Amino acid sequence: MEPTSLDVVEFVAHVQPERRRRDAEVLLPLFQRATGEQPVLWGSIIGFGEYHYKYPSGHEGDTAAAGFAPRKAATSIYLVDGVGAHEDRLARLGPHTTGVGCLYIKDAAKIDLDVLEEIVRTSYRTVTSGTFGQRARDGGAS
Repeated sequence: MEPTSLDVVEFVAHVQPERRRRDAEVLLPLFQRATGEQPVLWGSIIGFGEYHYKYPSGHEGDTAAAGFAPRKAATSIYLVDGVGAHEDRLARLGPHTTGVGCLYIKDAAKIDLDVLEEIVRTSYRTVTSGTFGQRARDGGAS
């Protein structure tokens, strides 16, 4: 996936349903603080920073080092280092569900945003450290 030149604020202004738009408006500054990066659209993912990956299979590419996507059912927060690396913090987060490399929230007002910021900051630092080379499914407890 490649970053686009589309305006992130314009993209967020058109997010539906309204709750996802409100959540995106809350998450934009949170991700900026946690990463020190400006948001860039990677398709429909709002990404912050980037990193190069290369798998043992030889497949490689570039992607956002941290990011989220306001989807209809929930906001997807991408944890490239895998959700397993954040089990202790996730236990304190509030209502959420997870996939291998995704954290799903339905209402940012119901979670602990300070904990989410810790998770994003830790994940971003891990992925951009220059030593990270795993797939999310291979990430473990930190």
